[in-house]
Amino acid sequence: MAGTSIIEPPIPAQAAQFSGGFGQRALLTVDTEEEFDWHGPFKQTGHSLDHVTRLRKFQQFCEGIGVSPVYLIDWPVATSKIAAEIIGDAVRAGKAEVGVQLHPWVNPPHHEDVNNRNSFAGNLPAELEREKFNRLRDVIAKNIGSEPLIYRAGRYGLGPNTAGILSDAGIAIDSSVRSNFDYSGDDGPDYRAHPLHPYWVGPGRNLLELPLTTVFWGMLRKQGKMLFPVLEKLGRLRGILARLGLLERIALTPEGVSAEEAIRGIDMALDDKLPLLVLSFHSPSLSPGNTPYVRTEADLDELYDWWRRIYTYLEMRGVKPTTVAEVMAATK
Repeated sequence: MAGTSIIEPPIPAQAAQFSGGFGQRALLTVDTEEEFDWHGPFKQTGHSLDHVTRLRKFQQFCEGIGVSPVYLIDWPVATSKIAAEIIGDAVRAGKAEVGVQLHPWVNPPHHEDVNNRNSFAGNLPAELEREKFNRLRDVIAKNIGSEPLIYRAGRYGLGPNTAGILSDAGIAIDSSVRSNFDYSGDDGPDYRAHPLHPYWVGPGRNLLELPLTTVFWGMLRKQGKMLFPVLEKLGRLRGILARLGLLERIALTPEGVSAEEAIRGIDMALDDKLPLLVLSFHSPSLSPGNTPYVRTEADLDELYDWWRRIYTYLEMRGVKPTTVAEVMAATK
């Protein structure tokens, strides 16, 4: 039944309401993780963390534009001394926040086969998902020195047991739902029917969902949810419709999305009266060669320029940066 599980779309009554002074705001989330081959098989070992030192420059950049990022960190990052120093210093200074991101294939205990299906933590047996999560949460709290209050499943891999695990652990916010995306063909969740507006999970109000912001743009945007699943199977037609201004799916990320596209997406989200825009990217993109989106230092310069342009535009539109703490205080 809709609205009863974290992997089911909510009913209208579960929509979160915000205090009058909150307005429309933007939250910057960073999937802070190890470097690995995005096109290769999942592996327990063999990853690296060479980009982690670049988090210091990124944090300084964020402070310069008045943004407090949320670092959603996984096991390799949480157990890295240099990462704990950089992120911990920012969190203690009140310039950043920390959350949990579970990559089950690198997170102990390792009792499952490492394969594509099990890369979605929500597909694991409940007790194994719980144990992996609890170990990660505890090591983050110990090494960063702050209790994490927000979660994102790696690969957006929520499952039927995840909400209970998060609630039992005192996690107040989940941000794993990637609205308008479908991962069921890869043994993952289907989020096509989930809204972009924040909502409460289940009948209680102890877990708030903040979906990542992905909108449809173009003359056919109102039909996007119906048309896009068909277009995904027809890649060439999808590109033609986007170029003609008929239909385009736009995620608020610098990875594979131009600043011009993102600005169009922001306009759509604000026109739809979304109270919160959730932006994201992967930390390995801070060093060339780790992701398909940043191959050279020039690409990295463009990534930083993307953030400058986006936050300049958000300011022009009256959208203030926000934090997990502010979101929690403003919801009702």
